[in-house]
Amino acid sequence: MPAIVDKIAEALHLKKHEHAEHAPAESSTSANPPSAAAPTTSEAASKTPVFDHEKVKVFFVLGGPGAGKGTQCANLVQDFGFCHLSAGDLLRAEQNREGSEYGDLIRKYIREGQIVPMEITIKLLENAMRAELAKSHERQGWEDGRGRFLIDGFPRKMDQAMKFDEDVCLSTTVLFFTTTEDEMLKRLLERAKTSGREDDNEESIRKRFRVYKEQTMPVIEHYSKQGKVATIDATASIEEVHQKAKDVVTKILAGEVGRNITA
Repeated sequence: MPAIVDKIAEALHLKKHEHAEHAPAESSTSANPPSAAAPTTSEAASKTPVFDHEKVKVFFVLGGPGAGKGTQCANLVQDFGFCHLSAGDLLRAEQNREGSEYGDLIRKYIREGQIVPMEITIKLLENAMRAELAKSHERQGWEDGRGRFLIDGFPRKMDQAMKFDEDVCLSTTVLFFTTTEDEMLKRLLERAKTSGREDDNEESIRKRFRVYKEQTMPVIEHYSKQGKVATIDATASIEEVHQKAKDVVTKILAGEVGRNITA
C-alpha cells in the first residue's frame, strides 16, 4: 500500500486486521532473490479472507447509473433480511465523522469524481460488516455467526473486486440490473428535477455511462466467467423487477443456482 494511503488508513482507524495464525513464518536469513521475487503464489495460498464465505453471503449489486439498484436493494432487505451497504454512503459518513483527519481528502475525491483509494473503501466495508455481524439478530440467515450482505455499487473496478474477494470475503454472486442507456438517461433526468445533485445533467450522465462501460463492465465479465452473475432486466416496472430479483435470490440462497442466470 502506498505510504500516503497507509497514513490515511491509519488515521481513519482502518489498519488491516492481523491474522497471525495464517501469517507465514519469516526466515532470519532473508535473502534469496528467486523466492523473494515470486511472492504471488505463496501469498495467495496463505492468505485467508476475514470472513468465511460459507457463513457470510455477499451479493454485489451492479448496474449502470439509473438502473434502479438502490430501489431494489431496499426491497430485498425486506424480503430476505439482508444488510444493505453502500460504499458511497460509507465514504460520505466517514468524511463527515467528527475527528476524521482525512474527511476533506475523501470529500475532494468524491467532488472531483475520482475513486477514493480502494484500501480505504474496502476497509470501511469490512468494518461495517464486522459491526453488523457483532449485533444480535433474529432474522433468518443470521444464526450462528452467519450473515447476508447486499453491497451496492461496488466493486466498480477489477482491482476492487479482486482485493475484496481475497482480503474480506469471497463474493457469492453479482445481481446485475440492466436496461438501455435511453431508459437510464430518462430516469436520471427525471430524478434531476428534485435531487439537487450536480452530476444529474445530461453531459455528466453520459460521462458516467462511459466510465461504467470502461471500468465496471469488465467486472461483470470477470464474474460471468465464474458463473456468478444473475442478470435482471430492469426495464419493467419497479414491482415487476422486484419479483424477478426476489425469485433469483430465493434460488441462490436455496443453493439451486450454480451458474449464470437471466431473469
